[in-house]
Amino acid sequence: MTATNTSTPTGTSTPTSTRTLLIAAAMVAPVYGIVSYGQAFTRESFDLTRHPLSVLSNGDLGWLQITTFVVMGVLAVAGSIGLRRALRGRLGGVWAPRLVLVFGVTTVLAGIFTMDPMDGFPTGTPLGMPASMSWHSIAHNASASIGFTALIVACFIFGRHYGQAGRTGYAAGSVASAVIFLAGEVWAISGGHAGALTLGLGALVAVSWLTVVALDKRAELR
Repeated sequence: MTATNTSTPTGTSTPTSTRTLLIAAAMVAPVYGIVSYGQAFTRESFDLTRHPLSVLSNGDLGWLQITTFVVMGVLAVAGSIGLRRALRGRLGGVWAPRLVLVFGVTTVLAGIFTMDPMDGFPTGTPLGMPASMSWHSIAHNASASIGFTALIVACFIFGRHYGQAGRTGYAAGSVASAVIFLAGEVWAISGGHAGALTLGLGALVAVSWLTVVALDKRAELR
């Protein structure tokens, strides 16, 4: 008689690979936070209150931020597969992983299509905003906007998922992460003071919550 595998809530026959994919999702925030903010505090002429982290893709060390975005995107794409398996058959199990996938793909594109130098960075760049944007800067901004929106909506969906499960703390954390990221983005787009900083920190909060969700779903696997 053949035994039935009931070791995970997902019904997947490869729990080990699912756990590995969820670790990939959990690594997006550390990669983003450590590498991006490490550069923000060490690269000459960079000001967190004036320069979006994407501007770090310029200059002699620009390759480092480009690589960071690409690695983040690949990790998010892999993580979306793990989330799809872990959430299969439950509320949010279809759209949350899809939106994390969109975030991953657009983050890779944001790495490939670099933002223009601006407002004194890299050193020697004229102060102020450029008079016009290059095509790759436009592509970067479009990719980032789509990815940000996808991640914000995914966090709201995680809130519904946890709310249905009666896990109010996780539900509140999911919604709060979405609201913080959305507020930071709106503030930046509206030209608010230190908008680049609010946008970057909002993104860090959201990807950090993705880490929390991925590790929580990994812990559910047996």
